[in-house]
Amino acid sequence: MQNVRVELGSRTYRIAIGPSLIANLGVECKNLNLGQKCAIVSDSNVSLIYGETVFKSLKSAGFDPVLITIPAGEISKNLSEVQSCYELLAHHRVERKSFIVALGGGVVGDLAGFLAATYLRGVPLVQVPTTLLAQVDSSVGGKVGVNLKAGKNLVGAFYQPRYVACDQSVFATLPDREYKAGLAEVIKYGIIYDRSFFVKIEQNIELLLKRDPVLLSEIVARCCQIKAEIVGQDETETGLRAILNFGHTIGHGLEAISGYGQWLHGEAISIGQIAAARLSARLLGFPQIEVDRIRSLFSRVGLPTHIALPASDRRRLLDAMNVDKKVVAGEIKFVLARTIGTVEFGHGVPEDLLMEIIETLHEQGLN
Repeated sequence: MQNVRVELGSRTYRIAIGPSLIANLGVECKNLNLGQKCAIVSDSNVSLIYGETVFKSLKSAGFDPVLITIPAGEISKNLSEVQSCYELLAHHRVERKSFIVALGGGVVGDLAGFLAATYLRGVPLVQVPTTLLAQVDSSVGGKVGVNLKAGKNLVGAFYQPRYVACDQSVFATLPDREYKAGLAEVIKYGIIYDRSFFVKIEQNIELLLKRDPVLLSEIVARCCQIKAEIVGQDETETGLRAILNFGHTIGHGLEAISGYGQWLHGEAISIGQIAAARLSARLLGFPQIEVDRIRSLFSRVGLPTHIALPASDRRRLLDAMNVDKKVVAGEIKFVLARTIGTVEFGHGVPEDLLMEIIETLHEQGLN
């Protein structure tokens, strides 16, 4: 088992990466000195596979767990579902010393984390991510929240977990589409922070697509290390942490205009990262050969590299980006790349150039 620490003073916590962590969750939670009562929040898919195992593990360790299940999918990440969960937490008499276990992918982690941050003004949170994307990104760093119709993650908080259990055995049950979507976030870490990591992914992509357990553990650990280093320096995204948003402005816009149903998050940010690379070439001199490498890698993974959007939807996409959290003084701010491994945050992009890049993504889909 590998361990990564997120150093945040009194809120420092451990990310464990290895096998059988779900079955041993109760023992780990016992070491955290948490209250007896706990609520497992999961979705209708994951709870069928892992809900009973987590429940029994917590029960055998002396906890009093309840299981709260939400419908699977991004569509559940809304304030109406949060309200329903609040009522269930109250019904089961979850107390301030109780804790919440987020058992699932990014949707569950974000929603359950928001519940933990706000119910009774904050109860402890344990993250048990069951997708690749959640293990390498959304379960780490304390960003929690829900969507509005106007945009993704517009309501939320920074709320750190007490412990993150990245059980590598979950990949055996992860659907292929979900697994590939997670690789979009993995690739992002190479682009924004570690060129040698990007090269490692390029050179081992076939093995990675076969879900080689040794390689996967190394990949997950490195992603968590990178995010821990960034979050440790900038917990609440006042500067450096913004680089984690590479490709997310356009990606979140695509999710919003499609009603959070057409694209998985990783698929949307795959397109977003290709667009960000092209913007980088136009504005920062990012080499075209590097743009091509990025697009080629996403293509080799089997992730989307273009979109077919009519003109009206391209306008809607721009409007959605204009209500993104990264808008400052009415201007959309982008993370752009100098080279693979080196990016900068806070760049404004002229609207006409942004529309031109969006159109190139559309035109490519027509070829």
